[in-house]
Amino acid sequence: MKKSSSNHARTFETMKQLDVPQSRNGKHRKIVSTILDDLDGLAPGSALKVPLEALHDTKENVRAALSRESKKQKIDIATAADAKFLYVWKTEQKRQFK
Repeated sequence: MKKSSSNHARTFETMKQLDVPQSRNGKHRKIVSTILDDLDGLAPGSALKVPLEALHDTKENVRAALSRESKKQKIDIATAADAKFLYVWKTEQKRQFK
């Protein structure tokens, strides 16, 4: 195995590791953030009715991104969809018995 030479001309730009962004800004970030923000103030027993055309991607991809972020934030949600809308609501928090 060759040792890396400091005289090697790099193909890509370099930067300090400290300056590397640590958060992921995926392409679904805006719609997922908007949905979760709207869910925050939603009355129990209510659901959000999100037009599929507002998703700018397939409902499956947005639903997966929404699931990942809601789990990360420890928000229990459920979803359903029809031909025109994605429905999202909070579910009851699961109680853990000791």
